[in-house]
Amino acid sequence: MALTVTGINRYPVKSCRGHGLTHAVAEPWGLAGDRRWMIVDDEGRVVTAREYPKLVLVTPEFDTGRLLVQAPDADPLLVGTPDGSVVTDVQVFASELAAAPASEEAHAWFSTVVGKPVRLVYLTDPAQRRPNPAYSRERDRVSFADGYPMLLATEESLAALNDLIAVGPRPEEGPVSMTRFRPNLVVAGAPAWAEDGWRVLRIGTANFRVAKACDRCVLTTIDPDTASRGKEPLTTLARHRRWDGKSWFAVNLIPDSPGAILHVGDQIEVVEHHRSREKVQR
Repeated sequence: MALTVTGINRYPVKSCRGHGLTHAVAEPWGLAGDRRWMIVDDEGRVVTAREYPKLVLVTPEFDTGRLLVQAPDADPLLVGTPDGSVVTDVQVFASELAAAPASEEAHAWFSTVVGKPVRLVYLTDPAQRRPNPAYSRERDRVSFADGYPMLLATEESLAALNDLIAVGPRPEEGPVSMTRFRPNLVVAGAPAWAEDGWRVLRIGTANFRVAKACDRCVLTTIDPDTASRGKEPLTTLARHRRWDGKSWFAVNLIPDSPGAILHVGDQIEVVEHHRSREKVQR
């Protein structure tokens, strides 16, 4: 089986639900429209589903140039995209940048969902933030994503992980869905964990660098359908996929062909592997 793109996912609002696409534009900072919105507290610090799991139940979609947000027990809300004439300082972990506040109505809507005062902001200028310099080049940029423009996961690695969960200490918590890992690209056609050794990919006509593997956090233990917390898949990843003090699943990508259009069904070529199959994050 040829290595093939089987899914493309976009996440308009950081920590909220994503939606599948048949095709998407790869911009320097990620898929077009991916993680350009974010929720922040009164001090401008990012608010995520790690601390407020109900955010995984919020469904954002684009509607005629506006953002439509829906959540259980809340009326749908259409949010206009700020023009950037007013900006405020925000913080995404260690990164500080400027973003445009949404409407007061949007702030109130998300505050009700989260259960504390928060604001919704939009990244009008996505060229402000660079990924970790240890794994990126000077020109590389990233939106409100955790660390890198895009994330790729393989169906075979998920199947292997679920097999391990099934014979582990918490089989009742499995199998877990790919949704737990929030990848932009899902691919099939490679042996499980083969992505550990990938360095450069050609997807359709576009080139991507594999910046590093993705170390996984507690967000993966939140059920995307119910917002309930568990222990998997982190328990099993810690038993079988732990090194350098972290647990790993999927790989981070940096686009080298900005403007290219990716399609479900695109063939993938592994242009370059890591030497001696050294772990991609080292």
